[in-house]
Amino acid sequence: MSRLVFVLNGPNLNLLGKRQPHIYGHETLADVEAECRTLAAELRLDIAFRQSNREYEIIDWIHEARETAVGIVINPAAFTHTSVAILDALNAFEGPVIEVHISNVHKREAFRHHSYVSLRADGVIAGLGTQGYLLGLQRIARLTADEPA
Repeated sequence: MSRLVFVLNGPNLNLLGKRQPHIYGHETLADVEAECRTLAAELRLDIAFRQSNREYEIIDWIHEARETAVGIVINPAAFTHTSVAILDALNAFEGPVIEVHISNVHKREAFRHHSYVSLRADGVIAGLGTQGYLLGLQRIARLTADEPA
């Protein structure tokens, strides 16, 4: 198995840099992907970087990751607070899962304080902006360092 990491992004993250920049910043998702690809190369990881506004598509990608990936970095966005189906899919994945949120969800509306994904995640990064993705990749690299390349 290669050291492939899926970096999955949920709904509305395609609007990153345009939607509520006072909360999410000015970087676009393309900017985040470029930074992740640069770091992944340094860490000797391959990444599959994907975004969808469709819950079923994210679930299908998690299923795909079961067969091909050593880890998942996921920003489930609004699905964080609603999707038992994504939790169930992640529970079927055997590698490490790092949950990422650009904003500090604990300083926001009360409904954002609960995460179904956190019930499976090996780590949660919130409030560090898009740097959270890079920290997630670094953690996956460390957790999988002893696995065959």
